[in-house]
Amino acid sequence: MTIVSNAPEIKYYNRMNGKVETEKVYGDKFIKFLYCSVAGQRIGKAFTNKYVSKIYGSLQSLPTSQGKVRPFINNFNIPIDDYEPGTRAAIDPRDSYRTFNEFFIRKFKPGKRSFATDPGTLPAFAEARYVGFAAINNEQLYPVKGHFLRAKDLLGSEKHAGTFDGGPLLIARLCPVDYHRYHYPDGGKVLDHFRVGGVYDSVNPLALKYKNQIFIENERYVSILETENFGKLAYIEVGALCVGKIVQSHLWSAPFKRGDEKGYFLFGGSTVILLGEKGKWEPSRDIIENTEKGIETYLHLGQEVGLRAR
Repeated sequence: MTIVSNAPEIKYYNRMNGKVETEKVYGDKFIKFLYCSVAGQRIGKAFTNKYVSKIYGSLQSLPTSQGKVRPFINNFNIPIDDYEPGTRAAIDPRDSYRTFNEFFIRKFKPGKRSFATDPGTLPAFAEARYVGFAAINNEQLYPVKGHFLRAKDLLGSEKHAGTFDGGPLLIARLCPVDYHRYHYPDGGKVLDHFRVGGVYDSVNPLALKYKNQIFIENERYVSILETENFGKLAYIEVGALCVGKIVQSHLWSAPFKRGDEKGYFLFGGSTVILLGEKGKWEPSRDIIENTEKGIETYLHLGQEVGLRAR
């Protein structure tokens, strides 16, 4: 296998302990092969089409996948006592999940996470690694200079693009080891929603380095929200390699409250992107500063991720 470049370790800033840490990547060897080798780049389309991802994802709902759960928990040091157990009777909660997907979409126990209540604070809508920009434009450098950060490209449509041109942007990357439910950051209602078809490339930073159009080529689901404290938001769930399905668990016609669950991803790493109106709010200062350094900021669900403009 010929590697086109040395694949660097993935570093991120952990806000909870104030340290820069190295990510332990699930499927590390396969990701490096697929995106960092000549052979992998040649055959990549065979793995990134939606049918392969959906088939692989469906295998995680078979009873035979249950055997993967305990080794996964142990290998990635997942604090399983923070989560509600599965539906299988077991003494050890690690054995309580009937399938890998039941474990994958596990819920936090009540009280383990709380959402910032200050109306001027935008809470984290996913437990994830974030990058953020105060204003998106054609000169942004994430992960390399390109047009994929324009609103119309991320939305896959001109319809709402003008509302978000020049506005703030947050990208929340969920690793396979993370909690995979996503939430509304504020109260409000859904104005519009639509699917944008596409492929299922990995959203791993290694993949983004070698294929910088992922956020505008991957399949995604877009919701346009009217919120109580932050104006209009474009909420975009991005499918990724081996994501079996993007599930919307909240009824479109129903209003939502801050912290309500919006949906979840079945197996695979994935991403949620949030676009805002110009001048309404900005990402938190540490997120912007870390983004400028080229690293993500890891946050718990509900922590401050942005502030309303004053």
